[in-house]
Amino acid sequence: MINFKIYKAYLESSKPKVVLLMIFTSFVGMLLANPLSLNFEVLIFGNLGIALMSLSAGSINQILDQRIDKIMLRTKRRPLVLGMLTTNSVILYSSVMAIFGFAILYFLINTLTAWLTFGSLIGYAFIYTLYLKRSTPQNIVIGGAAGATPPLLGWTAMTGQIDLIAVILFLIIFTWTPPHFWALALYRKEEYFAAKIPMLPVTHGEQYTRVHITLYTLMLTIVSFLPFIIRFSSYFYLIGALILNLIFLYYVLKMQIGKNNLLANKIFNYSIIYLSALFGFLIADRYLFLLLNI
Repeated sequence: MINFKIYKAYLESSKPKVVLLMIFTSFVGMLLANPLSLNFEVLIFGNLGIALMSLSAGSINQILDQRIDKIMLRTKRRPLVLGMLTTNSVILYSSVMAIFGFAILYFLINTLTAWLTFGSLIGYAFIYTLYLKRSTPQNIVIGGAAGATPPLLGWTAMTGQIDLIAVILFLIIFTWTPPHFWALALYRKEEYFAAKIPMLPVTHGEQYTRVHITLYTLMLTIVSFLPFIIRFSSYFYLIGALILNLIFLYYVLKMQIGKNNLLANKIFNYSIIYLSALFGFLIADRYLFLLLNI
């Protein structure tokens, strides 16, 4: 008999909002790759395979972080921590999800996407969670590469190759990740300290972290304009990106100048809206451009 608590465990352990955001960016990557001649089989099975392997990676993260999860307020009610599930059952289910996800991508999509997605799983679940997260305050910068792959994976699923715009989509999420997670780390600094996780606010202090959030947000602003700079997108996207970046910079600079960490949680939440809207502008711009040129 299926224990449906397992499904709940995987949804909770895999950060559903983040997983949905990553699948959305994968979906956008697919639409951008081939907007006028969509392969719906690739659209459905590609995102299914990527989602299964993302959920598996999140589940492995929960297995490896049980000690930390017991300490931190936002994770202490996860099923493994509460004893609702055993480690062995989560390992089994996570393995099944990874195998099915990889098989779908390998046999129904293409080998490039399958291996890139597998590399992302290894990068996040093991290299980041098991090593980087516990050893360096630059953990999220280095480990962020694994979480930045979904739009690249969506692109390769449709095209079978890596192109410049796919790399730019990867870079957008890669530069977005540090201010996103460092804002959370500022807000949850005491919890990370108690868990002995060397996040930047713990190792280098709050002011140092605020400065780096500001610098990476400025870097993100520049990177987000690249689709327009290489003439992949039009002024519609440029205006949308400009508005989103101005709001992001407003919150970040307000926190930096006022040294107000209470804004950190607002920045963390806005960063999710920012990335969703930015990719939304990208795809809307692409279809608007195509419609105007038919």
